[in-house]
Amino acid sequence: MKLHSMPSILLAVLLITACSPILEIVQNTLSEPASVEVTKTATVTEEIDRMQIRFITEDTVITATLIDSETTRDFISLLPLTLTLEDYAGIEKISYLPRELTTQNAPGVSDFPTGDIAYYAPWGNLAIHHDEFGYANGLVILGSIDGGKEALLVPGPVTVTIELVSQP
Repeated sequence: MKLHSMPSILLAVLLITACSPILEIVQNTLSEPASVEVTKTATVTEEIDRMQIRFITEDTVITATLIDSETTRDFISLLPLTLTLEDYAGIEKISYLPRELTTQNAPGVSDFPTGDIAYYAPWGNLAIHHDEFGYANGLVILGSIDGGKEALLVPGPVTVTIELVSQP
């Protein structure tokens, strides 16, 4: 080996040795954003998971937030949809849908709170609850009205157009 190439080799060894801590810092820094990205993705997913519809009556627009389920996605596939909501038993407004919805993997229902929107599988109808009611086998909760449900829950039939506002 020639002497004049020795300084070049020494310089290369020194650079590699000196840079190894820097290389480690760079590698650690590059691996950290993956967890930050997962957090950002989770936040975006939470926002996207909000499915919203609106009920449009003659003079009112009411929004509702739906849960993410197979039954809800099947319901959304019917929209836009115009229905006449009829009084039923003094506790809810109902309307029959053009076809049955899937109830595959549907969550069980323990109660049916005021303002909730549900699908009653045995009859194939949409139901919006407005009075105290307990458990009913076959109810599948789709979501709940965000506010202003009073416009839907007046006595007598109410014609509504249901439209999708946002979907994941």
